[in-house]
Amino acid sequence: MDHTSIAARLQALREQMTFQALQASIWPTSDPHLSEYLPDRWQSRTWLSGFSGSAGLLVVTRDWAGLWTDSRYWEQAARELEGSGIVLMRAGEPDVPEPAAWLAGHLPAQSRVALDSQSISMQGLAAWQDAAREQNFEWVLNADLLGPIWADRPAAPCGKVVEHLPPHACRSRQENLARTRQSMQEQGAHWHLISALDDIAWTLNLRGEDVPYNPVFLSYLLIGPDQAHLFVDAGKLSPGVRAALGEAGVELQDYAFLPEFMRALPASLTVLLDPARTTAWAAQLAAHLTVVEHINPAHLFKSCKTDAELQHVRETMEKDGAALCEFFAWFEQQSGLTELDVDEQITAARARQEGFVSPSFGTIAAYQANGAMPHYHATEQSHARIEGDGLLLIDSGGQYLGGTTDITRVVPVGRVSSEQIRDFTLVLKGMISLSRLVFPEGVAGQQIDVLARQPLWEQGLDFGHGTGHGVGYFMNVHEGPQSISWRGRIGPHSGMKAGMITSNEPGLYRPGRWGIRIENLVAAVPAMRTEYGQFLRFETLTLCPIDTRCIDASLLTQAERLWLNEYHAQVRERLLPRVQGAARNWLEQRTQAI
Repeated sequence: MDHTSIAARLQALREQMTFQALQASIWPTSDPHLSEYLPDRWQSRTWLSGFSGSAGLLVVTRDWAGLWTDSRYWEQAARELEGSGIVLMRAGEPDVPEPAAWLAGHLPAQSRVALDSQSISMQGLAAWQDAAREQNFEWVLNADLLGPIWADRPAAPCGKVVEHLPPHACRSRQENLARTRQSMQEQGAHWHLISALDDIAWTLNLRGEDVPYNPVFLSYLLIGPDQAHLFVDAGKLSPGVRAALGEAGVELQDYAFLPEFMRALPASLTVLLDPARTTAWAAQLAAHLTVVEHINPAHLFKSCKTDAELQHVRETMEKDGAALCEFFAWFEQQSGLTELDVDEQITAARARQEGFVSPSFGTIAAYQANGAMPHYHATEQSHARIEGDGLLLIDSGGQYLGGTTDITRVVPVGRVSSEQIRDFTLVLKGMISLSRLVFPEGVAGQQIDVLARQPLWEQGLDFGHGTGHGVGYFMNVHEGPQSISWRGRIGPHSGMKAGMITSNEPGLYRPGRWGIRIENLVAAVPAMRTEYGQFLRFETLTLCPIDTRCIDASLLTQAERLWLNEYHAQVRERLLPRVQGAARNWLEQRTQAI
């Protein structure tokens, strides 16, 4: 990014702030649906700052600008912000205040602060207001600061919407709507407004292409006791999709009609809103109604995959594993490749598999020092050639009709050092420890995170990101409510339940040198029922060898070695029927027992 352009944009923004008598403006990474991956139209923070990471928050005052981001992006942000005049605020460091605390300490009382109500959740806005309550800031929620200065702002996406059909769709939309209405009734709500795109797509058995990597579409869904209204650009839907929705009692409304429709609802009605997944703007539309705050029922329902869905995921993992065998067999015969070549070829291998739709996120192919940046992405302007001696980290995944995949492997290039092998083995020990866990149903991921970190902690090592995130079913690669991270708060819906798919991905990063992360997806499945209740275990879903050339077997316990050999035996047994030639030879070689 040209820092001259960034400086000009910040100057234009400050002129607008002065014109509107604002002392500060806040720019989250968000859109009106609180999506993780944003359509270009809502890449406001990136446009203003030049920082392209997927998580961060920009604060701009009349004479200062700072960007908060977590440890996954510190190296990337430092590089991308260099020369921009924007201060990198390393969120999580002991001496770095929270953004609200920084504002409270640097702005006069009663300052006017802009925070777009369409880019902040109900819960998030309340947190900002509480944190700066003593300063009595005036929160300006509907200021248009970008309209006058972002002349070539992209339009909203308009991708097509399709049905997710049987056999891969294992629950009917009528069933999903009925379950949601039952939950609404239990909460005493007449209506339920859903703005989270994955919850809408899941409820209606629809998939779209408006958001990169996530098969969702821009819309709102308002569910009533007998009918439902889908607010969407009707041009995205074929006559067949419209007819199918009509049969389920879903009426179509224009996407922009939501405010008028909501304000026309009688004040005597009660509406259910999820404060973590509904914007403050949408909540304003329901200000005249009685609001019940409760997690979106769909968010809970879709997190627990059915037995039929899990069976489709197992088959999908075999396809994904076969694609990876083809890729790695090809990769090991090449020389002079770049990180961009890895992205191209791994996607091509997946695309040859039946049911493949798209990548599930942007492939991370990071060689040596680039691997120390957990969310590094190679670009045409900045990428490494894979040559010499070192470690290549590849984090990739696919969207298939029968599931969503996410896997990280680290492979050696040339010779690897004893220190790299030790680091790799310590990370592996943590991943195996979590993989082998048996635990009571309802235990939160925050309570088991220590198992993945203990081998590292014992050596004074750690990693800054969470160990695991929920994964959707041909849906967002990141979904909740569960996660595995000791830094996360334990809430009423944090507990692990049967059917939840979660990543298991500890790591270790040596800034400027290399990075290691080993990731499998695991499903919580019943283990046993005793007088102490239902116990679960993790079934490893991902099928791809873990490179034994990077392992110091002397550091593994007998139980760890047994787990690894049994895993590799399962990988070999399930993938051999799906590969041939060089891929088959590679699979047999890489799954030999140690």
